[in-house]
Amino acid sequence: MKYTIDKKENYTIITIDEKKLDTSIAPDLKSEFVKLNAEGITNLILDMNNVKYTDSSGLSSILIANRLCNSSNGLLILTSLQDHVMKLISISKLESVLNILPTVEEAIDRVFLHEIEQDLTNKED
Repeated sequence: MKYTIDKKENYTIITIDEKKLDTSIAPDLKSEFVKLNAEGITNLILDMNNVKYTDSSGLSSILIANRLCNSSNGLLILTSLQDHVMKLISISKLESVLNILPTVEEAIDRVFLHEIEQDLTNKED
């Protein structure tokens, strides 16, 4: 699987450099998500600009990442979704479950907003 990982202080960007996110790639992606979560990374931005097609196994790996991020009070944000990928998410009724934004820049802004919200919530407790 071809992808790049760009780790920052508050988030990590994973850019998938594949046309298809399917059964041949999804297990490797799931493993990467689990590994990053074990390293303490809670906010992931998944740049899917190059992904033209995904199937149920690709969607499953995304849902695992979403669950891992949520369980550690973080965020998974999908960006730059192509039409076919967005259509599958809509058909699966997952657009209300997943965080989807048009660009990586907007995703970065959302992560910082989430961090501020978390800080405020923690101070109130």
